[in-house]
Amino acid sequence: MDDDTREQWLARDFEQQRPRLRAVAYRVLGSAADADDAVQEAWLRLSRSDTTEVTNLAGWLTTVVGRISLDMLRSRSSRREDSWDAGLAELVAGGAVRTAPTQPTRPAPDPASEVELADSIGLALLVVLDTLAPAERLAFVLHDLFGMPFEQIADILDRSPAATRQLASRARRRVRDADADAAAPARTRQREVVTAFLTAARGGDFTALLEMLDPDVVLTSDEAAVAMGSPEVLRGPEAVAQRFNGGARSARLAAFDGGIGAVWTLRGEAMVAFRFTVDDDRDIVTGIEMVADRARLDAMEIWFLTS
Repeated sequence: MDDDTREQWLARDFEQQRPRLRAVAYRVLGSAADADDAVQEAWLRLSRSDTTEVTNLAGWLTTVVGRISLDMLRSRSSRREDSWDAGLAELVAGGAVRTAPTQPTRPAPDPASEVELADSIGLALLVVLDTLAPAERLAFVLHDLFGMPFEQIADILDRSPAATRQLASRARRRVRDADADAAAPARTRQREVVTAFLTAARGGDFTALLEMLDPDVVLTSDEAAVAMGSPEVLRGPEAVAQRFNGGARSARLAAFDGGIGAVWTLRGEAMVAFRFTVDDDRDIVTGIEMVADRARLDAMEIWFLTS
């Protein structure tokens, strides 16, 4: 078989597997755009590999996508870090620092496709999956959602099948606990509100910020944040909206202390956490606390989410 014919056969077989591979990557990564990147990388690896000895192409591709997705999860924190000057200072010290992008902006994912994928798994489960460690998430998704044997997952994680089984078991318990938790729907709404707030802040949409803030909203800062230049207390929607308007570009959506908020990191270390209090009945922000105290930050179990 010549090279052109081989590539045509591979392309045909790959396209047949694409929907399933994208579904796997999406459930592991929680982002349609990242899932597309993972699937595209899998195609590149397939086109460069000698697959003459591969008897189960679907399994081979699932393993490849799993490894790529795991690498993407593990590198996410360092890839999304921002410098102190361009990130932390913009809200802590009050200035909305504007910097030119160094790389072209990636086109936005297709909204209809994103919704279809989210509906297929459920936003609540995606929120829970985002709180799992990368290895736990991969083990749970590949085994519980796609039926991959632990022996095959263990090869991806470079762990024993027994250790991989334990990872999936821990993840399963957390998913079940979240399903049984009556607060799970409220947590999903909180994530939506905080995400919308950060989006409005980054876009400089002052009107949208005002609409998402309670008339009696209060922004407070601990002593460490005050020492960095933040006011100790700000009251009222206009003052709080003005503080965030045009900023928050380097904020990372995160889960900590049982809620959803935002965190800045510097070289992989959390420097400031923004704890949001949301009125679940009205879906508005009633309070924001800025936490920069080192001891408090170190005591937090922070899981970064896909915004």
